[in-house]
Amino acid sequence: MKTFLSILCLGLVLSCNSKKSTPEDTQNTSFPFYVGTYTNADSKGIYKYELHEDGTFSDLGLQASTESPSYLSFSADKKQLIAANKKDPYQGTITAFEISADSLKFNNEMFSGGMNPCFLTTNADNQILVANYGSGTLTHLQLKDDGFLSTKIDVKKHTGKGSTSRQEGPHAHSAYYIPNSEDIVALDLGTNGLWFYTLNKSTNKLVLHPEKTLVMAEGAGPRHLTFHPNNKWIYVLNELNNTVTKIERLTDGGYEIKESTTSLPEGYTENAYAADIHISTDGKFLYASNRGPNTIAIFKVDANTGELTTMGFEPTKGETPRNFSLSPDDNFLVVAHRNSDNLTSFKRDATTGLLTFVDEIKAPTPSCILFE
Repeated sequence: MKTFLSILCLGLVLSCNSKKSTPEDTQNTSFPFYVGTYTNADSKGIYKYELHEDGTFSDLGLQASTESPSYLSFSADKKQLIAANKKDPYQGTITAFEISADSLKFNNEMFSGGMNPCFLTTNADNQILVANYGSGTLTHLQLKDDGFLSTKIDVKKHTGKGSTSRQEGPHAHSAYYIPNSEDIVALDLGTNGLWFYTLNKSTNKLVLHPEKTLVMAEGAGPRHLTFHPNNKWIYVLNELNNTVTKIERLTDGGYEIKESTTSLPEGYTENAYAADIHISTDGKFLYASNRGPNTIAIFKVDANTGELTTMGFEPTKGETPRNFSLSPDDNFLVVAHRNSDNLTSFKRDATTGLLTFVDEIKAPTPSCILFE
């Protein structure tokens, strides 16, 4: 009996100790991410890094050799990675890869529908939108169930021009599936406008809705946007006049331009080109990157009106912050610097929105950050 009780007690002790070592102690709180690059210098293609829970980096190495994968997106199930290959001065391509633990396996490659593809995105149905900057075209593609790109393609050509030397003709810069809507919006820096489409699901063709088109302030140059989580407001980052413009979604399905806020400090007169924009998951803070001054502009978002209040400007500790991303838990912000070959990380204060520098790591000509 004594032996039995001893064994029982030993089992209970082991069981309790086992419970104490899970799941908090074994939970992985680091975040792997892929980096798209330009391969006109030292880069070979797509790389992988890891952001740890303290904001420091690890280099996980080259994942795929491919030409200038300047922008990246995942398939809906995150088992495939799709890259937009900006093959200056040739026609662009879109490449699909299968994701494995330590590499990307090439599936196939398709014509991007134009020159200089600089952006792509994928929705829950694995439909792909591509913005081709050089040709000013918007492309629709489909990723098939086997992870290969379909050979069927639809391409729309924008028309018109703006008022600056960068706006002599169409230059599509990004395109998005609008949440809780059938609408698609394409931002064209060259025509200075936002073009709205829907997808005809029976033909897989894009249908333009000219009545919804928005023309931005003269010389604005719309580049990227981000959606507020309340689905009421859209924030457009304008590259040429360095502003953030709030767009309001109307109850009748239309859109209306509201106020604009500069992304630069008061009195700043040097060259600047706004690049990227993201909003925190709680919708309380918005961030925009400025090339030239090499800063992240920090804005507080009014919960009732959506108006922006400038909170500050954080130096990014690199040259040309073309792209940045918030970590999946919103605790950090990671910046890719194309011209100084480095990534930097910043701790984000969820209460004030402000940023504090944490770490830096070398990365060859980075142009896009994609967290798993």
